Amino acid sequence: MTRTLRWGVLGAAKIADNFVVPAIQRSTDSRVTAVASRDAARADAFATKHGIPHVLRRYEDVIARDDIDAIYIPLPTASHVEWVRKALQGGKHVLCEKPVAMHASEIEELIALRDETGLVCGEAFMVAHHPQWAFVRDSLARGAIGELKLIEGCFTYFNDDPHALKNNRELGGGGVRDIGVYPVVTTRLATGLEPVDVHAEVSIDPRFGTDRHAHCTMAFADFTARFYCGTQLGRRQQMVFHGTSGWISVDAPFNPCVYGPATVRLRDDRTAETQVTEFGDVDQYQLMIEDFARTVRGETKDVTFSLESSLCNQLVIDRILANPQQDAIQVQK
Repeated sequence: MTRTLRWGVLGAAKIADNFVVPAIQRSTDSRVTAVASRDAARADAFATKHGIPHVLRRYEDVIARDDIDAIYIPLPTASHVEWVRKALQGGKHVLCEKPVAMHASEIEELIALRDETGLVCGEAFMVAHHPQWAFVRDSLARGAIGELKLIEGCFTYFNDDPHALKNNRELGGGGVRDIGVYPVVTTRLATGLEPVDVHAEVSIDPRFGTDRHAHCTMAFADFTARFYCGTQLGRRQQMVFHGTSGWISVDAPFNPCVYGPATVRLRDDRTAETQVTEFGDVDQYQLMIEDFARTVRGETKDVTFSLESSLCNQLVIDRILANPQQDAIQVQK
């Protein structure tokens, strides 16, 4: 393999257009070689915008190219496992948008295929690479707020467009899979722990069959984490960690620069001081791409956010979404 990691992109989705492909092109050791889309005009415009030399019409043709090392998949959630599987079987490393699968059992299959092929495969959780989360994790570990007792979080936006992919049940739409994954994953990243129990109240939009609001509780051995997410609420995101002698507030925990500056506030009641740490314009997507490239080159054993961690995250999501009802709020246990 050449030192520069050569990428193929399956689809011209918004996340690819606005964040991931620009990050690949800016990175120190990666470039996009080809993109494929079933919409020819969209693919042509996408390639022109990002300086991609080859435009193809079929995803299979991207996977088959000899001048591509890795595949990035920003397709609808329900298509992820199919194309991750095809890319791995085609001899390509794979980075797939979150959630990588619809159910935890599918991730177990991908782990087995990754191990069988010896290729790198990861889920595109960019938050795992932002230094603000390393700061939160290290602060909790050193007891900066005493004993952690409660975590509160939220992630919301408003979109009730009946044509939006996020409101299409068959394609894997819904708020929990789209944004509820983030409070779950950052809680796990910050604490290094897994919940022992999960409860949720999930409201399903009868027009779309997708979840529009969810209030979720994750019980851990020594603390509780609560969050809400929704696709029909005003835009907001925040995470707060409450301890016995202080708290940590993450102002833009998931999308810094979109929802606000990357700022973490740490209150220590023992000194009556609040420390404000600003992280500037960190490109968490570029850090994710460079981490992936290092793993492909063999400089690290696995990507920072492994499929094993993806599996743990999906187990929580599966419990939240267990048997929701079309026209009512149901409590899951």
